[in-house]
Amino acid sequence: MQAGSGHICATCYRLAMRIVSWNIRAGGGRRWDAIAAQVAAWRADVAVLSEYRATPPSASIAQALAGAGLPFQRTTADRAAPVRNALLVASRWPLRRVRPSHGPADRHRWLAVNLAAPVPVAICALHVPNRSSGCKFPFLDAVSETVRRWRGAPAVIIGDTNSGCIGTDEESPAFNAAEDAWIRGLDALGWRDAFRALHGARREFTWYSPNGNNGFRLDQAFTHPCLAPRVRGVWQCWGGEGAGRRDALSDHAALVLDLEAG
Repeated sequence: MQAGSGHICATCYRLAMRIVSWNIRAGGGRRWDAIAAQVAAWRADVAVLSEYRATPPSASIAQALAGAGLPFQRTTADRAAPVRNALLVASRWPLRRVRPSHGPADRHRWLAVNLAAPVPVAICALHVPNRSSGCKFPFLDAVSETVRRWRGAPAVIIGDTNSGCIGTDEESPAFNAAEDAWIRGLDALGWRDAFRALHGARREFTWYSPNGNNGFRLDQAFTHPCLAPRVRGVWQCWGGEGAGRRDALSDHAALVLDLEAG
């Protein structure tokens, strides 16, 4: 498949799981039906959505995904704060929430589940806060500590990290030394950035600034050392192919991760 395309071609390996991670922007809004249809068109076995909310459009997305074969779902959306950004994990297989003792304290932006799937795997969905929140670096530190202490099923940490490596993941300077060191630190622990593991230093971006139109790669998947040999495809796909602009459905590209069966 051509990177950045909205279409994913058939693969020649035996696919065990396709994970689609996507920041859907502000709960989906009027785009909810097209967002759900796009996730289904990408043939996701697991969908990880950030900026999911406790609003009617987000609920409609969840219902549509259930009807499209992803009926097992967990969310961090808060009915008491319906417009607060949260997470949804929707799966083809049963899932069970797990709570690593050293995970981030922000219960809306961190969601870990075990999947009863052909490849036993845990999904750690995250949406890292912006620097302006004052919570970003404690959040990143907690993710690193979770990785260091991880004793569960082989896991994928996936979502919108609002982080990247200096130079490689940015079209203009934005990332700082702490963000760069966080990603390199996960790699040093054996949890590799799946896109970089397959594509090296290739520059592709998953979000563009609305003012300068500068690109940044903010969406990543980090794989447990035991899962790394099973990664067979990683793509960044803009939804709404043919709609005339890349941000027709969201201001973020989706990240598609394929795991091969054992």
